[in-house]
Amino acid sequence: MKRRLLTGNGAAAWGARLANVDYVPAFPITPQTEIIETLGSWIDSKEMAGRMVTLESEHSMVTAAGAAAATGVRVFTATSSQGLLYAMEMLYTVAGWRAPFVMVNVSRGLSAPITLEPDHNDILAARDSGFLQIHAATCQEVLDSVLMAYRLSEDARVRLPVIVNLDGFYLSFTREPVEVPKEDKVLSFLPPFDPENIRFRASTPISQAVAVLGGGPYSYFRYETHLAALNALSVFDEISVEFGRFFGRSFDAVEAYRTEDAEFVFVMMGSFATKAKEATDRLREAGWLVGLVRPKLFRPFPKEHFLKLLKGKKGIAVIDQNISMGKGGVLYTELASVLYGSLDDGPVMASFIGGLGGRDISSEEFFEIAKVIRRAAEEGKAPPPRLLYTEEELREMRKLQVIANAERNQAGKRVGKKDE
Repeated sequence: MKRRLLTGNGAAAWGARLANVDYVPAFPITPQTEIIETLGSWIDSKEMAGRMVTLESEHSMVTAAGAAAATGVRVFTATSSQGLLYAMEMLYTVAGWRAPFVMVNVSRGLSAPITLEPDHNDILAARDSGFLQIHAATCQEVLDSVLMAYRLSEDARVRLPVIVNLDGFYLSFTREPVEVPKEDKVLSFLPPFDPENIRFRASTPISQAVAVLGGGPYSYFRYETHLAALNALSVFDEISVEFGRFFGRSFDAVEAYRTEDAEFVFVMMGSFATKAKEATDRLREAGWLVGLVRPKLFRPFPKEHFLKLLKGKKGIAVIDQNISMGKGGVLYTELASVLYGSLDDGPVMASFIGGLGGRDISSEEFFEIAKVIRRAAEEGKAPPPRLLYTEEELREMRKLQVIANAERNQAGKRVGKKDE
């Protein structure tokens, strides 16, 4: 292996290059564009085989990706934020085609208001589409996740597209040392795409739910897709073991950090979980029995992994970098549905919304979260959900509101004088 200093975007491009992709339908969007630019330069210089085509929109891009995968070629593409939402119609469609390919999403907060910094509302909007989801926290995990995603997507027991997600700016443009494996070793782990049972051929027509008539056939195909996604749980575990054997790095569906003797656990995903890991170390130094549980695989949801890791814990603090309007944190809701009725004397759960639009989560806030969940466990009652937000931030917002109101009033006075 060769160590390179790569951005998260660069690591994603290297994953596609090492996977020997045949086709890259593309459309640029911040902060994902670097991935396409890197792949385009390699293809143009003949360092990488394959063909790149720039489409007129993300909707067309995903359509082209699904159609190409259905013909038996290995496909890679990437998008972000509003682009992912613009393609949403086709996410459901190509998953229904059972077209296996990999798409990287570089998370960015959604409008309105507009931001270029990350949160997870874009990727979690796609959680019911049929795409599987792998969430990376480091640049190394981005590269590894792309290789793992192809094995998972193309497995005959799965045959579904996969999204690999990384956080915009915090990871997409952050350079970290990344071990780039040799091509021959990757080829042993990830052989060429075998399109058996997926490729459309006029001589041997097969049914892939391109068109159905009525609720009966529709129900059948949709549930078959659901079962295929569930199959991905055991398939992912198998691939993880093999990945470790080839490359010497573990890649479990759910990461457990210092959880063996932990009484209280942080649960979060994405690059901000590295902040929780550091906070865990500091709290341990202070004598707190705290750990971290981070799902890498979000679809399918790794229920059994969570039950095993959270059994016997007193309290769980779920920190969501997203918000489902009218409901709250998505990860909190998903995890609550898993734990309900599954663990005797289950832990108290607390929901925190943090990191929206790239807002930082400080060490002090992790300490406050730990205090809240410990107090809740002692009282045996879950605290109300809360937004991570400081008094100083609130004061600044109040100042902006006062200024805006003053400007509005002044503009109203000017209009009144003109009318006179």
